[in-house]
Amino acid sequence: MDLQSVELRNLEVQDYQELKKSMKSAYMDMDEDYWDANSIKKLIKLFPEGQICVTVNDVVVGCALSIIVDYQKFGDNHTYKQITGDSTFKTHNDKGDVLYGIDIFVHPNYRGLRLARRLYEARKALCEKLNLKSIIAGGRIPNYQKYQNELTPRQYIDKVKYKEIYDPTLSFQLSNDFHVRKVLKNYLPEDSRSKGFATLIEWNNVYYEEVSNAINHKTVVRIGLVQWQMRSYNNISELLKHAEYFIDAVSDYQADFILFPELFNTPLMADYNHMDTAKAMRELAKYTDQIVEEFGKLSVSYNVNIIAGSMPKIEEESLYNVSYLLRRNGSMEEVFKIHPTPAEISSWGIRGGDEVKVFETDAGKIGILICYDVEFPELSRILAGQDMQILFVPFLTDTQNGYNRVKFCAQARAVENECYVAIAGCVGNLPNVNNMGVSYAQSAVFTPSDFGFPTNGIQSEATPNTEMIVIADVDLSLLDELHEYGSVQNIKDRRTDLYNVTFNGKRV
Repeated sequence: MDLQSVELRNLEVQDYQELKKSMKSAYMDMDEDYWDANSIKKLIKLFPEGQICVTVNDVVVGCALSIIVDYQKFGDNHTYKQITGDSTFKTHNDKGDVLYGIDIFVHPNYRGLRLARRLYEARKALCEKLNLKSIIAGGRIPNYQKYQNELTPRQYIDKVKYKEIYDPTLSFQLSNDFHVRKVLKNYLPEDSRSKGFATLIEWNNVYYEEVSNAINHKTVVRIGLVQWQMRSYNNISELLKHAEYFIDAVSDYQADFILFPELFNTPLMADYNHMDTAKAMRELAKYTDQIVEEFGKLSVSYNVNIIAGSMPKIEEESLYNVSYLLRRNGSMEEVFKIHPTPAEISSWGIRGGDEVKVFETDAGKIGILICYDVEFPELSRILAGQDMQILFVPFLTDTQNGYNRVKFCAQARAVENECYVAIAGCVGNLPNVNNMGVSYAQSAVFTPSDFGFPTNGIQSEATPNTEMIVIADVDLSLLDELHEYGSVQNIKDRRTDLYNVTFNGKRV
């Protein structure tokens, strides 16, 4: 073959005669007629962008034909006849959400040049350009005729997936990032080689953005971390003034979130040194409502979502360690620490909470785990099951060993859950507060470890043991891409047939 030029372009009506020759050759193994000129003309008129051809030396040798459908009207149990409107294409809907592949073929003499791959890539680019959810098609399994007496279609598909059997259609589709949603019966009854079965295949557009009326629909999110210096305060007003200084500074960078450390308000315990530590912590809890109320006002006035570290809270006579999410729209959520440390229990009598959930914000879905909780991978896995994108971890550690436990576990959570993790801690010491010694921290934002992210998995980090703020941008769209195309796919590849996580009896 004298290969001079290969071109990918939209199909035109005048291409039909060349297209017909390729179709007749490609369809020799099927008991069906090829597309007539009127059908091709109708498709081009309805949806010209969706009809793509590939030429070799200016001769049309392959084609991909598509329509757009409102997929919920058909669901996963349709036939080819239904989805194409019995080849009338009345099912095409410019306002639909799925690019449906109704045919793709390459002349047998030109196979081996990866021309079908070019057609598939062109479809993917079109799907992204038109902001459609996915590409769906009914795929043939032409080699199934050889195994029909040994294997069910599902068993056959599984063996193709693991490369124990080669299927010229399905093997190619799987290698091009399509996955099988289900097996279809009588999709194409005339397909004798597939015995009437077909695979419902799908490629997901990770860049799809659902149309939203929200003003703040963000993909790049800015996070501010406060590495808080422990110091003495004469009263709560001084602490709030210090906190507002940081909120103001982070807000100047148009940040979406600001994270304070765990128990950042413990300097106020100095007034209760005459009490035992458990009673002193309960006295400190009396300030929590006022601080939360003031932080709520600051989140609105400075237009930033605040994760207010954590503070002690008394609820029904029991003491808890609680974090607060103050949204910039004025709403508030609270998160109870699930695992108090042994010292928190023995010194202060803190109990653990019993709820783990993701929070919707105007800058993504977030989770909050307080310090020790990040060292339990099940909790973040539960949050990942609820589509968490950013995990916030306020912490307080006294030694570098303690800090490293938080750091290493936070980095592991970013990798295994394919999310961002932001940690913020206190630094310095409180010599005038009983049971509160030195603090060690290096606040940071961690990322998954793959292409598109920093090679060390650290987006940004503070100078150790220095009061400062950290500002970091994270791109949520990179997470979507990672879920689908990552070098490894930790969430997808979990062997849930062997193990799973349950929360309150429900499988995650």
